[in-house]
Amino acid sequence: MPLPPVWVRRLIFAPVVVLLAVGLLTTLPVWLLLALAASPLVPGHLRVPRLVFLGIVYIVWDAAALVALAALWVASGFGWKIRGPVFQRAHYVLTGKFLGVLFWLARWSLHLTVDVVGTDPDTAIPGRPEIVVSRHAGPGDSFILIHGLVNWFDREPRIVLKATLQWDPAVDVLLNRLPSRFITPGRTMPGTKSLEEEVGELAVGLDENDAFVIFPEGGNFTPRRRVKAIEWLRSRGMSGLAKKAENLRNLLPPKPGGLSAAIDAAPDAGVIFVAHTGLDRMVTVADLWRELPMDKQLIMRFWSVEPKDVPVGEEERTAWLYDWWAKIDSWIEENRPAVRPLGTDWTARRRTQEPSEL
Repeated sequence: MPLPPVWVRRLIFAPVVVLLAVGLLTTLPVWLLLALAASPLVPGHLRVPRLVFLGIVYIVWDAAALVALAALWVASGFGWKIRGPVFQRAHYVLTGKFLGVLFWLARWSLHLTVDVVGTDPDTAIPGRPEIVVSRHAGPGDSFILIHGLVNWFDREPRIVLKATLQWDPAVDVLLNRLPSRFITPGRTMPGTKSLEEEVGELAVGLDENDAFVIFPEGGNFTPRRRVKAIEWLRSRGMSGLAKKAENLRNLLPPKPGGLSAAIDAAPDAGVIFVAHTGLDRMVTVADLWRELPMDKQLIMRFWSVEPKDVPVGEEERTAWLYDWWAKIDSWIEENRPAVRPLGTDWTARRRTQEPSEL
């Protein structure tokens, strides 16, 4: 479905979300009582109340973010200085605050913990820009990753993400004010820049606290997408890469063009690969109903690569990316999320391995 024009998203979608949030808040007791009444009919510990609570929280969170963003727009001179350094920093601070609240509420209602393992942006080279290369497993992974970069590691992300995420009014407004690129995979318009050109431009000028975030798969993993991606590689004469892609069981074959453009635009940046388990199956509405509430321990793994260790040539860099993707795929197989008993501690934890393990 094509994305509506900006004026529709700003003047219709955003106010509707705010009005919906007000309506849900004023009738919250009714919704929770109905959810509690339905709870015995559905398997899972308080599945319906927890999901209803989380759904209402997200809509209210979205509306509150829109109100805060509107206030920043007015304070910037009705958008006059919205892209100046002061208001750019204010938007990153706002991002951290709102993602922190959302993460805490989701963790509490879904009974999650997140363990961070490996050489993250804090323990790699402090003060060095990083290109963060992550697997793609639904919107949940994006929220947790950006929350971690902003709140755990004090980074300012520049994000390459799918244009369809602009259906969310708060995401739409916020990320169109910050350095980011919304892309539509496989769709180009005559006279427009290529995806690689747009990604390269976004990566220019990374400073010491920036983190350039890219998802080389271009979408969530599904068996059908995996088969189509392998067929596409074969149809382009890339039989060697197709064979490597056939060995991937949890990931789509990565598309190296955008990442390579970012590396060329920011040669002094390190590269951090990110994998996680626990959100893999949350793609469709049916997936969400089946997987939630989760009651799981999620693991997020970081690997850091020095700039000098990143290959220069196109073929070498593609082979290097596929080798990393094979390593990440194996790690996912070995680290399936564990179910957590309800009596365990509900706080998120960060766990660091010994240097010999990294």
